[in-house]
Parts: sequence; C-alpha cells; structure tokens
Amino acid sequence: MPNLKDDDNALREVLIQAKAIAVVGHSDKPNRISYQIAQFLKRAGYTVYPVNPLITEIDGQPCYPSLREIPASVDIVNIFRRAEYLPEIIEEVIAINAPTVWAQQGIWNQAAAQTALNAGLNVIMDACIKIEYLRLGVG
Repeated sequence: MPNLKDDDNALREVLIQAKAIAVVGHSDKPNRISYQIAQFLKRAGYTVYPVNPLITEIDGQPCYPSLREIPASVDIVNIFRRAEYLPEIIEEVIAINAPTVWAQQGIWNQAAAQTALNAGLNVIMDACIKIEYLRLGVG
C-alpha cells in the first residue's frame, strides 16, 4: 500500500506543486492544532480553505460546510477528523477532483486509503503536513 508518507521525493513534489489546501475539521479556536497548522500553511504561502459545517467563518474568511462548497480547485485535502470519517471525506475528495488526500498524524483508515488509491489519488496518512514541510525544507 503506497502511503507517500514514506517517499520523501513524492512528498516534496506534492508540497511544492500545491497552491490550495482545504483543511477539513478546521477549528476556529487558536489553541487547536488544526487552527495552528492552517495558520502555518497560510504563512507558507498556500491558499487555505477551511471546511467545517459547524462554523461559518474563521478570522473573517468563509468556512465551507463541505469540500463540494469550495468555489475553487484544491490541490491537497488536509484532514483533521477521526479515522471513521475518512471514507465519506475520501468520497468528497474524489468528487471534487483534488489530487491529494493528506490525513494528519494519528489518522489512518485502510479501506479509505484503498478507495483513494483506486481513484488515482496521492495518499498520505498518519503524517503532519507542517512537520513534513519543515523536515523536507520545502519553503
């Protein structure tokens, strides 16, 4: 099962090529890790689209109830939801034609990963996008 987490060259390429990142499970609370990672990604120069059905805006930016509501194309879908939600999120990722699904550290779902791979997506699971970005010296 090719989890790109173990392929530094592929990971670096994904991070260099990406322009827009959807953050699923983005919190509006500054002490939450999803908020902090999204802030880091913005500072790194990515366009960040928050996705959380319970919040309408974060720091004055619209927050979208689902991936399908984002009015632009997305290169990476970075997921901060528990593993049992991955299958339905992967279906949305496939529906919006985002090329890469990235589940944060501690988040892994074998069936969802296989669905994503079968659809031709880049799959990174159980890896922190900020840690990998810094470790690979992308910036």
